[in-house]
Amino acid sequence: MDASEIDDFGRLFSEFLTRVVEPARVGVAGRESIAERVESFLGADPATLPVVTEPFRRFEHATVQIAIERLLAAPNVRHELVGIGGGGRAHHSFSEILETARQHGAFWLGAVDYAAVPVSPDEERTCVRLGIYLIDERESGRIAVLMRGEGPQYGQAAMLEVIAGTTVAARDWLAKLRDERVRCNTLRGQVLSFEPSQFVEGAGPVRFVRRPELGCEDVIMPHGLLERIVRQVVGIAEHRQRLRAEGRHLKRGVLLYGPPGTGKTHTVRYLTATLRDFTVVLLAGPAIQFVTEACALARTLQPSLIVLEDCDLVASDRSFSPSGQPLLFSILDEMDGIGSDADVCFLLTTNRADLIETALAQRPGRVDLACEIPLPDEEERRRLLDLYGAGIELTAGDADAVVA
Repeated sequence: MDASEIDDFGRLFSEFLTRVVEPARVGVAGRESIAERVESFLGADPATLPVVTEPFRRFEHATVQIAIERLLAAPNVRHELVGIGGGGRAHHSFSEILETARQHGAFWLGAVDYAAVPVSPDEERTCVRLGIYLIDERESGRIAVLMRGEGPQYGQAAMLEVIAGTTVAARDWLAKLRDERVRCNTLRGQVLSFEPSQFVEGAGPVRFVRRPELGCEDVIMPHGLLERIVRQVVGIAEHRQRLRAEGRHLKRGVLLYGPPGTGKTHTVRYLTATLRDFTVVLLAGPAIQFVTEACALARTLQPSLIVLEDCDLVASDRSFSPSGQPLLFSILDEMDGIGSDADVCFLLTTNRADLIETALAQRPGRVDLACEIPLPDEEERRRLLDLYGAGIELTAGDADAVVA
């Protein structure tokens, strides 16, 4: 190979490198590289800056979205929301997206991905599923925040990834966001049901439940019993300020037990209807496995009511098994872990009170009131017939026969 051939090879190879590198700088088909945009905004190579990540649960997505929008609406804050173009973008971290875009031109500025997220039984809110916020804030300086919604089918957790000039700046911004999330939590005052499947429709594993409409006249039980239950659950909430001032505990537990079909769940529905300003978290059957998440929500969103239905399924006496039940221990730990001044009520139901772990049912601070809801007597059966038989024509003799 002579000198001219070497020169030709060098020129052609140089053109080849230029064509390979150019897409990384300007994107594909002339589109702007996402790495170029982020680096230009931050004024530094993102690869040299710290990244601080913070996961959030799928059912917190709307709250995180609202909190971010509130921070961005503050004075002296400017921002831009940009999307990411390119295949496979949802499977890479923020750093990987920027590095791959710079090295290979794989990602460029594109459309923001959005998702409709439930915020009540009847409403949804549009939230960013994948996008980058470029935020210029006087206090924190310039930061870039990648927001990614959860992809349970791919095993992807919902995540915020913050790139800032310093780790302190990124953490400070996330701390402000956490405070704002507490103030604007979309779950506050809702009735929520935890579901055992992570693929449940809606916010998963949390589902919004419509608050029932029930009055005390719809609950038939022995005279004075409903009043006792209401006084323990509702009465303490009504006097929370005075009780706190006196140093008295607000956390309480109520156990409803009795044969199947006597009205335990119906009583739960009545209390749910009555406590309009309470966040109610329902755990039934296998969903009791989410007791840790439920108690964390209850602490944040108090006043709260945590309902554990059919708790005998997991809270039977540990002496029956040499190893005990780990889920039972979780329930006990969570009940103890909530501070006594927290306005949180645990409401447990069971058909088999004889199987309930004594440490759960007899220790003060866990269950303060245990009420048997018995089979209805003749008077109560007649009241039930009047309530649920409205509109049905019965002779006095027929009604007596039904009651009997």
